[in-house]
Amino acid sequence: MDHRAELLPHQQITDLKQAAERIRRAGRILVVGCSGGGKSTLSLKIARRFGLSYISLDRDVFWLPGWVTRDRAEQRRIIASRILEERWIMDGTNPSSLDIRMPRTDFVLWVRMPRLLCIWGAISRWAKWIGRNRPEMAPGCPEKIDLEFLRFIWTFEEKFVPRITAGIAEHGPDVPVFQLKSRHQMRELLDLLARPA
Repeated sequence: MDHRAELLPHQQITDLKQAAERIRRAGRILVVGCSGGGKSTLSLKIARRFGLSYISLDRDVFWLPGWVTRDRAEQRRIIASRILEERWIMDGTNPSSLDIRMPRTDFVLWVRMPRLLCIWGAISRWAKWIGRNRPEMAPGCPEKIDLEFLRFIWTFEEKFVPRITAGIAEHGPDVPVFQLKSRHQMRELLDLLARPA
């Protein structure tokens, strides 16, 4: 996989109204991006609005109680099973599984917020849920934050974005992608989606 790859020009949706229309028509939506950017909140709202099955990679695939990582082969088996469903929205980045997720994806929403906003999102989420499980997290994994997680967020653009871009381009070259780059843009999208078709 070429980690210097870029999204293909025909994949990139830049118009908010066009993105909203694609979401309305999509049966299977992938939501990727950095932790703390609002992926889960956005995914849950879209799932409720359009009756899509909500799949959280954190809750349904990666984590076992006590923050134990599920075996990678088992992760891939779970993903391979879940993508066979007809209507879903999948919340989670995991570039190493794009090879099995992208071919079944109709549309990608890339939540690409500034890193300081992601840091703030992670800290405020921790403050809200401290010691408790968020609904989109696996049971037995109470909210936590540490320096390693903050470093992951801080370096996400440099370390993970090239892998995401390459995975989307290689495994879903005809799948349209819309990048949300601000909270204002996210609110506008949700407003558009709330209107009758």
